[in-house]
Amino acid sequence: MDWTDTHCRVFHRLLAPDARLYTEMVHAQAVIHGDRRRLLGFDPVEHPVALQLGGSDPGHLATATRIGVEWGYDEINLNVGCPSDRVQAGRFGACLMKEPALVAECMAAMRAAAGTVPVTVKCRLGVDEMEDYGVFLGFIDTVAAAGIDTFVVHARKAWLQGLSPKENREIPPLRYDWVDRLKTERPALRIVLNGGLGEVEAAVAAAQRLDGAMIGRAAYHEPYRLHLMQVALFGGEARPRAELLRALRPYVEAQLARGVALKHISRHLLGLFHGQPGGRLFRQVLSERATKPGAGWDVIEAALAATDPACA
Repeated sequence: MDWTDTHCRVFHRLLAPDARLYTEMVHAQAVIHGDRRRLLGFDPVEHPVALQLGGSDPGHLATATRIGVEWGYDEINLNVGCPSDRVQAGRFGACLMKEPALVAECMAAMRAAAGTVPVTVKCRLGVDEMEDYGVFLGFIDTVAAAGIDTFVVHARKAWLQGLSPKENREIPPLRYDWVDRLKTERPALRIVLNGGLGEVEAAVAAAQRLDGAMIGRAAYHEPYRLHLMQVALFGGEARPRAELLRALRPYVEAQLARGVALKHISRHLLGLFHGQPGGRLFRQVLSERATKPGAGWDVIEAALAATDPACA
């Protein structure tokens, strides 16, 4: 949330032409009552792109789904895996794993509203003391009975009390074996693995033995890895970082002409040279100069000039 806006997704589409992109989680009520152009607008190059919703009211989720379909999204996804306090207070996210019947009701309403557009779920293995594969399988079966065949599974459970969202991404142990077992026992379902897949080899292995791999913060903080995953899974030659970034120039200049400040785009580029010689200077130039009024493409060229030519 607050990270993957349309500028980020356009950049990621350049890096990974064959990936399916997801929005940040947007609450159904925000979709219904908020600024839809700001919340839902996206560039055509982003396709295929999924709208991820949060919420627990079947009627609201159905309405938000219809709106998402009208805006042209290729998939509508319900997040029942986010463990933050703010999400829990609104009775959505991971706490809904305790209420599989309600999730099934929500998904049935969304599916009815979506027409031919796929509706999917992102979930955890469980929450709090739930430490039973059978309970997890029961959740999947209950939701699948509502006509849902695609599940993105973050292969950790979530602690709703005592751990921050960051800790919930790191402390509960990963249980890939549960997800592999789920695919074996429910082969008709499409199962996508999420969690701990920041390394290219891990993501490729998951995508090859299951039905896909979802990459979150690793793709954001080290976006070049996303490009390497694209190459490993779909072929072709890896392109240099600078070449990829310069391919973004027409989009950046079009946005600047519309009055978008460079800082709103450049913040998504900071990790492109992560771990490379000159990477710190690249981030520094962008961070310091992109925030100035009237900043333009020359700032990005100056940042590129600060990197080691061998890495660019």
